[in-house]
Amino acid sequence: MKTQQHKTYRWNRKRYSRVRRSFDIWSFVLGWLYSLWLDEKQWSYPGGMTDEKKKARRRQQAIWIRETFLELGPTFIKVGQLFSTRADLFPTEYVEELSKLQDRVPAFDYEEAEAILEEDLGKPLRSLFQSFDPIPLAAASLGQVHKAQLPSGEDVVVKVQRPGLKKLFQIDLAILKDIARYFQAHPRWGPGRDWVGIYEECCRILYEEIDYLNEGRNADRFRRNFRHADWVRVPRIYWRYASPRILVMEYMPGIKISHYEAIETAGLERSRLANLGAQAYLEQLLASGFFHADPHPGNLAVSPSDGSLIFYDFGMMGQISPITREKLLETFFGVAQKDGDRVMNSLIELGALQPTGDTGPIRRSIQYMLDHFMDQPFEDQSVGAISDDLYEIAYGQPFRFPATFTFVMRAFSTLEGVGKGLDPEFNFMEVAKPYAMELMNGNGSGPDTSGILGELSRQAAQVSTTALGLPRRIDDTIEKLERGDLRLRVRSIETDRALRKLGQAQVATNYAILTGSFAIGAAILASQGLVWVAAIAGVLTMVPGIICVRLLRKIDRYDKMF
Repeated sequence: MKTQQHKTYRWNRKRYSRVRRSFDIWSFVLGWLYSLWLDEKQWSYPGGMTDEKKKARRRQQAIWIRETFLELGPTFIKVGQLFSTRADLFPTEYVEELSKLQDRVPAFDYEEAEAILEEDLGKPLRSLFQSFDPIPLAAASLGQVHKAQLPSGEDVVVKVQRPGLKKLFQIDLAILKDIARYFQAHPRWGPGRDWVGIYEECCRILYEEIDYLNEGRNADRFRRNFRHADWVRVPRIYWRYASPRILVMEYMPGIKISHYEAIETAGLERSRLANLGAQAYLEQLLASGFFHADPHPGNLAVSPSDGSLIFYDFGMMGQISPITREKLLETFFGVAQKDGDRVMNSLIELGALQPTGDTGPIRRSIQYMLDHFMDQPFEDQSVGAISDDLYEIAYGQPFRFPATFTFVMRAFSTLEGVGKGLDPEFNFMEVAKPYAMELMNGNGSGPDTSGILGELSRQAAQVSTTALGLPRRIDDTIEKLERGDLRLRVRSIETDRALRKLGQAQVATNYAILTGSFAIGAAILASQGLVWVAAIAGVLTMVPGIICVRLLRKIDRYDKMF
């Protein structure tokens, strides 16, 4: 069985030419840089340059970038998906278009999948499986999945990596490293951005995703973390059939979470599923710190029998420490409460922002965005809006959001979109609030959070925290003064009076000099026999003299008053 559709993609092959890949990739990069250069030229806009025209051009650039990434193949499809979370690095138009970049790519030939299976597992395909469907269930940039049946009769899905993928990654990432170094050294793009660090982070994530053994371990860990929840299901891994390029999993069909009509036909309650999706992710984030980093609708299904959630694809996972979880929540609540100091300090502690000598401009930018773009109570706010505001604050500032942070925010926004699709009344913030309060109170070990006693406990705790925090705040203020981050505006009445007196004295001195000059001139003219001219000069001498005397009397009265 042959697949003809894949021939339109030059990258879909077993062997790759580094020279050809370098030409294709650098041609794209240089073309993009030229378009950025052209964006700043007034003459390149017919009828004049306006903000609307610049936005429209960025949108066209973003569409071209998305289409080019698809043409360049798996490495760039995955890099584009990673960049779709980096609104701190790229304009909104780029992020929105790259978020549309899906792995809708042609399947590779069945014969190639069969060859990989037999090579890695060391047996003929007919002895490995009782049956094997040659037509894949789905195909993505990194691989494709086939339905099969084990000799024991169990139904499974077999995930097979795309031929030559690792070699393609090695070539492309070596070229991307040179590109990262070029951007790092560029006088315009380099300052304030660690492009080499971003490249290394991408490398780590991409190599983890193409290691199917790592994906299998992630699936096992994820399933163990939800062993207490009968409403979450994770396919079991068959390790005797696993290799870095092959993963055999339990066949666990379900209704795609975004197939709303099928969900209703199965008699499942859509609002319940919306809440379960949010709860599942909050459990991952706040309980274990090990979370699914790509929870789009294709990776989340619903069991038609009992309405439990089914998770797929564990190649891209995130992990955060308890302290990082707290700082993420700190940022989240700081945005919701329009507290610029809280947002900035939590971002510094997260490593998303490098503090400079004067953080005043950054803090003012954060507060300006919070004041002008956050105009709803906490419970009514959208996770997507909060993340958009954070990225709006970050773009153009010395921010570098860690991958974990961007994965969390993207997952929040994705799940909110899924929830809204299932139930228009769904409110992610309402679901998240009890979890956040539990964590802020020490995982539920704090005082009762309900009723009058709970409210009194919270108020008492707040007062005591404020009192105990005063010495620390004083120390923080002194530290800010020392590093120049805190600017004082002092108005002294004594200083103002002295300055005004000094100014008047200077004017009086000028008039005294002018009076003396006229007097000397009159004396010289009189000695030369020019009496009438000397008389005129003498009269002129009286004008600045009178003004000088009045100024001196004014200064004297001013001293007596104060």
